[in-house]
Amino acid sequence: MFKEFREFAMRGNVIDLAVGVVIGAAFGSIVKSLVDDIIMPPIGLLIGKVNFADLFITLKAGATPGPYATVAAAKAAGAVTMNVGQFINSVVSFVLIAFSVFLLVKVVNRLYQKKDAAAPAPATRDCPFCATAIPLAATRCPHCTSQVPPAD
Repeated sequence: MFKEFREFAMRGNVIDLAVGVVIGAAFGSIVKSLVDDIIMPPIGLLIGKVNFADLFITLKAGATPGPYATVAAAKAAGAVTMNVGQFINSVVSFVLIAFSVFLLVKVVNRLYQKKDAAAPAPATRDCPFCATAIPLAATRCPHCTSQVPPAD
C-alpha cells in the first residue's frame, strides 16, 4: 500500500498540483499586500482620507462605548462590527487574482495554439475506396489497387 501511495504521490500531476498550491498561496499574499499597501491608500486619499482597513460599521457597542477609531479598538472593546473596508479590500484582491489567472490562462492557451499551428501538413490521405492511408503523391492504392485521383 505504501508503494502505491508513493507512486501516486510522485506522479507528475500531483507534484504539479502541489507546486501550484504553494505558488498560489505566495501569489495571494503578494496580491493582498499590493491591494492593502499600494492600491487602496491612494484610493482612500482620493475619497477623503479613508483607511479602508478601518472602515467599519458598529452594530453593537462593546463594554466601553464608542465611537471607535479602528476595527482593532472596536474588537478590543467587544463591539460587534461589520468590516466594510476589509470586505472591499478582499473584493479588490479577488478581482486582481482572478484577472491575473485569466491572463495566465490566456498566455498558456496562446502557446498551445502556436504549437498546434506549427504542425506540419499531412503527408498522407485516405483512399476514397478502402479508407487506407496512402501517400499524397500516390495514384494507386497499395491496399485495394484502385486508381485514385491526384491529391488537391
